[in-house]
Amino acid sequence: MNFQFTEDQLMIQQTAREFATSEIAPTAVERDKNAEFPYKLVKKLGELGFMGMMVSPEYDGAGLDTVSYVLAMIEISKVDASLGVIMSVNNSLVCYGLDKWGSEHIKNKFLRRLAKGEKLGSFALSEPEAGSDATKQHTQAHKVDGGWAINGIKNWITNGVSADYHLVMAQTDKEKAHHGITAFLVEKGTHGFTHGAKEDKLGIRSSDTCSLSFENCIVPDENIVWEVGKGFNFAMNTLNGGRIGIASQAVGIAEAALEAAIKYSKIRKAFGTEIANHQGIQFKLADMATNVEAAKLLTLQAAFLKDAGKKYSKEAAMAKLYASKTAVDCALEAIQIHGGYGYVREYLVERYLRDAKITEIYEGTSEIQRIVVARELLKD
Repeated sequence: MNFQFTEDQLMIQQTAREFATSEIAPTAVERDKNAEFPYKLVKKLGELGFMGMMVSPEYDGAGLDTVSYVLAMIEISKVDASLGVIMSVNNSLVCYGLDKWGSEHIKNKFLRRLAKGEKLGSFALSEPEAGSDATKQHTQAHKVDGGWAINGIKNWITNGVSADYHLVMAQTDKEKAHHGITAFLVEKGTHGFTHGAKEDKLGIRSSDTCSLSFENCIVPDENIVWEVGKGFNFAMNTLNGGRIGIASQAVGIAEAALEAAIKYSKIRKAFGTEIANHQGIQFKLADMATNVEAAKLLTLQAAFLKDAGKKYSKEAAMAKLYASKTAVDCALEAIQIHGGYGYVREYLVERYLRDAKITEIYEGTSEIQRIVVARELLKD
């Protein structure tokens, strides 16, 4: 693994950093408070090429590598994790899968607009009774003339309210269990498809999350992604890349918490000197910095393997597991270093903690990541 980033990768990182600082930061606090979706910022991310970073230029994507995506995700999430997850879902869970397994019809009709940021996507796998065990899909799709009728409910769908296109996993052959799951692309406004109210969340409040409902929602045959019965394979393969995105989001949150803690420790005085001069604070900062660096390297390793065309499911799970814990731990320590000020909205560290917690839950809980890693370790 080369620890030196290329000029292009550094340029992407710098572009993302400048955009985050100048465009995202000024409205992040208010959007979090009001749970306001950042429509204009998402469009601007699209104009920068950040909504379809790994999509081939043939389909209007930026044609960048996963390492560049990680670097951009860290910088965006460092300032606003809500915008980070919107970007992650569109890139990792939607565009990547359509680029790799979508038909020419799907790539030309849907992927192009997603990659340019003109349209937004969601990934609908979770259900009321199918969270960590994604094999237990109750959403059904049965064949009708010219297409499929979908019936069921999806839960906890990021971008669910705002997305134009939804990747929906549905059971098309119950007898085959998870081998009978198919991925469909459902357009917003399709008859029989509605979304629920936006969830009032603890963190990442500027992104929207809701349930999706399908009642005899007719989807044409050409909107099947990959092929009938390949939906579970599609979802699991896509989630491997998604975990790199969420690990990057977690690293960004952790870096922000660390930087806030360092800055505050240099100005806050106690016992006659800045608290940065106290060994107890220094130890906290040193541990935070070490864990952030380790999380970043794990994430970049997974990205490097993905770009090299090698297996990376274990490494992606490790990265998400470690980075998400690091984000939570660093946010907690940042609050502790800030003392009472860390507990109020005026200082950003309380938001870092609220945003960090979800990285241990979505796109596979930490417990599921441990299962993924252990299974890979115990393979013959």
